[in-house]
Amino acid sequence: MTRRYAALAASALLLATLGACATATPYQPNVRGQATSGGFSEVRLEADRFRVNFAGNSLTSRETVEGYLLYRSAELTVAQGYDWFSVVDRQTDRDARTYVEPDPFYRPWYGPSYGFWRPSWRYYGAGYGWRSWDPFFGDPFWGDRMDVRTVEKFEASAEVVMHKGAKPEGDTHAFDARAVMDNLGPRVLRPAQP
Repeated sequence: MTRRYAALAASALLLATLGACATATPYQPNVRGQATSGGFSEVRLEADRFRVNFAGNSLTSRETVEGYLLYRSAELTVAQGYDWFSVVDRQTDRDARTYVEPDPFYRPWYGPSYGFWRPSWRYYGAGYGWRSWDPFFGDPFWGDRMDVRTVEKFEASAEVVMHKGAKPEGDTHAFDARAVMDNLGPRVLRPAQP
C-alpha cells in the first residue's frame, strides 16, 4: 500500500507542477529562465526604425501574439518620443509539432523485469473469427489506441518605422501609437507579480 500512496503523491506533485506552468505567454520581455517562456524583443535598425518580435508558447493564440506585437510597437514608439508608426514588413511564423503516444489508460503494465515475456491472448471477433493480440503486433480491437495531439507555437515579427505628427489618413500600414495602446491595453495580460 505504501508504494501505491507514493505513486499517487508523485502524480499529484507532477500535476501541480505542470499546472503552474500551463499558462499562455504574458506580455513580458523575452528572457531565458522565466516562469513562462516567450515574450517581446526588439532591435534598433536606425534612429526611427526597429525590428520587433513577439514569441508565444504553445498556449498562446496567433491573435494574441499578433496583438502583443502591435502593442509593443506602439509602446516603443511612444517611449522613443514619436506619435505613430508604420509597418514596413510583417510576418507570423507557425511551428506545429504532432506527438503520437499510446493512450495512458491502455498502456501495458509490464516492465523490464519480465524480460521477453509479454501478455498475449486469443479472442473471437464476430465476423473476424479467431484473432490474437500481443503488444508487439497491434490490433484494431486492442492495440493501436493512440493519443495524437498537435502543439502550435506562433512568433510574429515586424519592421516598424516611427514618425512624429499626425498619422496620414487612408494608410492601412500606419497606426496611431496611443490609440493602439488604448484599444489593446485592456486585453494585455501582464505576468503575475510574486
